[in-house]
Amino acid sequence: MSKAKQLKLGAFMRPVSIHTGAWRYPGALPDANFNFPALKKFIQKLEEGKFDAFFMADHLALLNMPINALKRSHTVTSFEPFTLLSALASVTEHIGLVATASTTYDAPFHIARRFASLDHISGGRAGWNIVTTSNPHAALNFGLKEEVEHDERYARAREFYDVVTGLWDSFADDAFIKDVESGIYFDPDKFHVLAHQGKYLSVRGPLNIARPVQGWPVIVQAGASEAGRQLAAETAEVVFAAATNLDSGKAFFADIKGRTRAIGRDPDSIKILPGALVIVGETVADARAKRAHLDSLVHYDSGIASLNSALGYDVSDFDPDGPLPEIPETNAGRSSRERVIAMAQKENLTIRQLAQRVGSYGGLAFVGTPQTIADEMEQWLTEEGSDGFNVMFPFLPEGLNDFVDQVVPELQLRGIFRKDYEGKTLRENLGLARPANRFFETATASVR
Repeated sequence: MSKAKQLKLGAFMRPVSIHTGAWRYPGALPDANFNFPALKKFIQKLEEGKFDAFFMADHLALLNMPINALKRSHTVTSFEPFTLLSALASVTEHIGLVATASTTYDAPFHIARRFASLDHISGGRAGWNIVTTSNPHAALNFGLKEEVEHDERYARAREFYDVVTGLWDSFADDAFIKDVESGIYFDPDKFHVLAHQGKYLSVRGPLNIARPVQGWPVIVQAGASEAGRQLAAETAEVVFAAATNLDSGKAFFADIKGRTRAIGRDPDSIKILPGALVIVGETVADARAKRAHLDSLVHYDSGIASLNSALGYDVSDFDPDGPLPEIPETNAGRSSRERVIAMAQKENLTIRQLAQRVGSYGGLAFVGTPQTIADEMEQWLTEEGSDGFNVMFPFLPEGLNDFVDQVVPELQLRGIFRKDYEGKTLRENLGLARPANRFFETATASVR
């Protein structure tokens, strides 16, 4: 009898809750996003629940919002990802540590070195979420007057990926012989100078750190535009998707897997994990009441600012109780813009209603009992809407504890989620092959 398909579960933990009302919820820790003792307990609870990864988004500027909205945000102070994940690596053993790092506002050598270090420190649990960064305030923080054009950001990202992975392959796995008697520390025939010269980047190399434990940290990507989907098909091993319902999830799943197959990759070498807000209640009505209370804590100032950010266009001066006006093309992230416009049109929402939805959380949500949530997750898995989920908790610590203590056992009972980790590295637990060193070895087989 063949083993049932298995869910992969990441936890979206920066911010610790995507919902802008989370810090105000009764019993929640208002400072959970910037509270190291609490974050340590959170990741240990996730490891108890056998989660694949602790996933950190990152921002290179304050959110692009007016001060009357920004003052209400629980994300204005957050730890730098590599510092936090390195500290959390020392208090965990199995869970993956995934950080966002921008290809637009950083250098490949920095990115390669930081992730290689994290992979070694954690014993092979690092993952790199490739982003291109569309916040115009980030551009100002890095000496630019305006953000880089959308398609150019993705073109640079593709070259950036080649350089970073090339740097990770600077040394063969067995380059460091450390022969005390001869006094030879590494074999000079087993390192490679990259000497990359491209349209956007010029990087000599080699990286001054040994090849990562996993060969390469796991590559994660979250873009949903045409350019983002193609980048994912060519480079990603995990895709943080943004489907809002099963039909859109199945369409995205089929598209990414099809693109992957078309370029000669095994479709199973890429895992599709939509983000999903999960609210657990004793009954469905109880869970819905929690959601309603949570949504009521979002101030209109926050909602309209979140809406403007998602659209890349300011609609504050339009009638809040009127329809969304026609939104011109902007240089903002295209997938979020298109998703919000489609939501407004499909549900005939006013600007006020749309702001409330976007400002709270307008994406995929599972709101119900452990059994109904498991039903929905299983349906997504079996009908090829996803390979799992990047779970987002409504408030901390209660929302996280509810999921680990109540939903995880239900998933395990159904045989669709692990009872123990399969291996020591993030790749082993995700069922991903260890990549070949392009300069020194041939490809390896999948771990399972």
